[in-house]
Amino acid sequence: MASQAPTKDLRKKVLRVLFLSLLLDLISFTFILPLFPRLLEFYRDLEAPTADANSALNRVLRGLNAYKNAFERPINDRYDIVLLGGALGSLFSFLQAVASPIIGSLSDKHGRRTALLWSMVGNILSVALWVAATDFRTFLASRIVGGLSEGNVQLAMAIATDISDESQRGSTMALVGACFSIAFTFGPALGAALSNITTFAANPFATAAGFSLVLIVTETAYLYFCLPETLPTASKVGSEKKSKDAKAPKPPAQVRTNSHSLLNFTHFTFILFFSGMEFSLPFVTYDMFSYGSSQSGRLLGFIGLVASILQGSVTRRLSPLRVVQTGVLSCMAAMFLLARLNSEKQLYAAATLLAVTSATVVTGLNSLSSFEAAAGERGGKLGNHRSWGQIGRSLGPLIFCSLYWWAGREFAYAVGGAGMVGVCGLVFGSLKMPKMAAGK
Repeated sequence: MASQAPTKDLRKKVLRVLFLSLLLDLISFTFILPLFPRLLEFYRDLEAPTADANSALNRVLRGLNAYKNAFERPINDRYDIVLLGGALGSLFSFLQAVASPIIGSLSDKHGRRTALLWSMVGNILSVALWVAATDFRTFLASRIVGGLSEGNVQLAMAIATDISDESQRGSTMALVGACFSIAFTFGPALGAALSNITTFAANPFATAAGFSLVLIVTETAYLYFCLPETLPTASKVGSEKKSKDAKAPKPPAQVRTNSHSLLNFTHFTFILFFSGMEFSLPFVTYDMFSYGSSQSGRLLGFIGLVASILQGSVTRRLSPLRVVQTGVLSCMAAMFLLARLNSEKQLYAAATLLAVTSATVVTGLNSLSSFEAAAGERGGKLGNHRSWGQIGRSLGPLIFCSLYWWAGREFAYAVGGAGMVGVCGLVFGSLKMPKMAAGK
């Protein structure tokens, strides 16, 4: 159903609120990423030697050790914590896959602002649990609540779609992507610095968690006072008119260039291979170059910085389909380069290619998905789209790392490269430019 385009002033205001709030949210979200090894070591050392054998932590560690011991190749004990972090990451992604369609549908029914504020309530509870997490069970509860309530990204995309016409859609989605790159450039470093300040002995990470909580509460207050409702009112007006005039003509059906099933499957397949490579990269840098956390942080910061520059200068100017095509080709090249990696120069060349991928593919697929959704279904459709990506993210690390340990790095990345060839086939052979965006 057609809706009245937002005024220039309203669009400018919403974009400002959207950018600042999403930046606060993602910086808070990325605080924990570099802390996972030390944080999980803290809970292991605190609970594993003395805790009940049936405690949550010991049950998880037993399962991971059984999985690790199933491989013929020995796996260094250093990776126990990495595996635990990966398991928690997969759980978080799975919960988001379950929650995303529900959150999106609720935003279509009750409004973006309402859904976003309720999502923020869950985020506040999640971070508050982390502040109070003096045992692993409380920390696990924090991750579960966070996975079920984190709807900021998909609702930001729905809001960006609400306030953008066809010619503005790609650049607005690139703005959302730029928030990711900026946050991943600075958030982990800030979280690592705050983790060195101990204010609560029973939880050495309470300072980082407390600062994260301050950011989330500030974001919530900012959204409450500054974000207007962006869900097009045409559907509400249409509903009122329908009750008065049952014979009113129905709006034309949404004409789709790409089916949502195709877009969701492309998103799932891409994330399946990309997330596996992403998770295994620390194994590669440790095995080949003995990288510690500081060197790995510099590598991730380099990827985030390059991606930020690309999203601000290149991605926003290209058509969504061209953006996706560029990114999947770059990812395919990075996979095959990592399969034959033998120097740090090659590592940073692959990182540059991965930065191109980070700056393009998901942003472009989100734009294409938004073009295929009518005003009253954007939240649900974009939520489903994100859900399929999160399913891929929950499975990718497990599958990819299994290949890594069973058959070696060269084989794992060769399989990943072959998988990206298949994704390229989907993108170049099946996806088409939406007619409304063809003029870009």
